[in-house]
Amino acid sequence: MLDYSSLAALATVIREGSFDRAARALNVTPSAVSQRIRLLEERVGCALVIRGQPCRATDMGGRLCQHVDRVRLLEQELQEAMPALAPEGSVRVALPVAVNADSLATWFAPVLAEFGAQAPVLMDIAVDDQDHTAGWLRSGRVLAAVTSAARPPVGCNSRPLGAMRYRAVASPAFMTRYFAQGVGAGTLARTPSLIFNTKDELQSRWAHRLCHRHVELPRHTLPSPFAFVTATVAGMGWGLCPESMIAPQLADGSLVEMVPDTPLDVPLHWQYARSASSLLEDFSRQVLAASHTALMSS
Repeated sequence: MLDYSSLAALATVIREGSFDRAARALNVTPSAVSQRIRLLEERVGCALVIRGQPCRATDMGGRLCQHVDRVRLLEQELQEAMPALAPEGSVRVALPVAVNADSLATWFAPVLAEFGAQAPVLMDIAVDDQDHTAGWLRSGRVLAAVTSAARPPVGCNSRPLGAMRYRAVASPAFMTRYFAQGVGAGTLARTPSLIFNTKDELQSRWAHRLCHRHVELPRHTLPSPFAFVTATVAGMGWGLCPESMIAPQLADGSLVEMVPDTPLDVPLHWQYARSASSLLEDFSRQVLAASHTALMSS
């Protein structure tokens, strides 16, 4: 049997990012936290924590953290059913989820807010590109993820959410300045684009589909969906924006579609740990219901 005080120490170090903060959260000394993790690493025969700023879980450490999260959710359910087990009242438990920034900025945030207000959980949200969020679930660092991957990791379910539609847009003045001769491989290769981060391939995918070949795009990096839209309106660059975010700007003319009727649809899926708890099942139902209203059928 695994020592759950050691597992709790591991999960807290990863969540808090350091041994010192984990010690404060657990009300023990940093040396006690270190000793618990060392004993756990000796038990499983491999490293579980990559020491650094912040501390990160190894693949095996992430899987053990996911196990701890599952156990805590199940204990929460048991306490709800048997209040005598928690005479001081039930304690909120962490529900770790990975989601792409554009979903979080549009349709996913209201689901989080509603569920977090009603359920005895503390939402722990990790943000990554939709092509990479599945890795968080696969490694055990989260219990659920919004992802572009259709095939789930072992032990997880996958449900289609629909597609997020993106439009390649720019300000009218930007279009006049850079694309007076049309939008093509030559003009795109000379014109600044906007990307969310180095994992963001949407602009490149759109350009490749338009030009039928790879185009090396000059790019600004701007890791905020709202700042991304603001910068596009201001003429900093062109970029792929979620259609739902830029409807007002398209309506008032402050943004225009660079090439009419050339949307890029990104299918999304909801993947989550199987048999984790009824809390996760309830959250999954709310996520699916919201997506069917907010996203396009894929």
